[in-house]
Amino acid sequence: MPEPYIRIARPGDEGELARLDRETWSHLHAVTPPPQPPYDSFFSERSGPGDHRVAEYEGRLVGYVRLGFPTELASNAHVRQIRGLAVAEEARGLGAGRALVRAAVAEARERGARRITLRVLGHNTAARTLYESEGFVVEGVQPGEFFVGGAYVDDVLMGQSLI
Repeated sequence: MPEPYIRIARPGDEGELARLDRETWSHLHAVTPPPQPPYDSFFSERSGPGDHRVAEYEGRLVGYVRLGFPTELASNAHVRQIRGLAVAEEARGLGAGRALVRAAVAEARERGARRITLRVLGHNTAARTLYESEGFVVEGVQPGEFFVGGAYVDDVLMGQSLI
């Protein structure tokens, strides 16, 4: 299978991204309730198309990564954070997730960030393994931070230097 095509999201992608978000929602990674109708809303005032990179295989949108700021503080503006990553079931294991993480790291560097961070649920071993293989290290753990799917789960803070 060829490498996925990674590009900046476009406003017209919103419906497909909303579909993808709905289809990939799981207690494995989500701390928010499942998406509810209407399902056509994905972008927000805080994160628009330019904050997302999407992965395409054979012209079909199969994944996205959302890059943003961890806080709104000027003293934290040198840090970018991966604020969402999703890959369609049929595209898992084909390199889309890895390509999206790499695109987020490259974008953060291009925008002058000194660090990139993310948060991942402790029981999401597949995501944690991917992030670690791309240079992220565990920088902290908040034990039992979330109650999802009937269980308390850790919030794992990961990051890497970009300089």
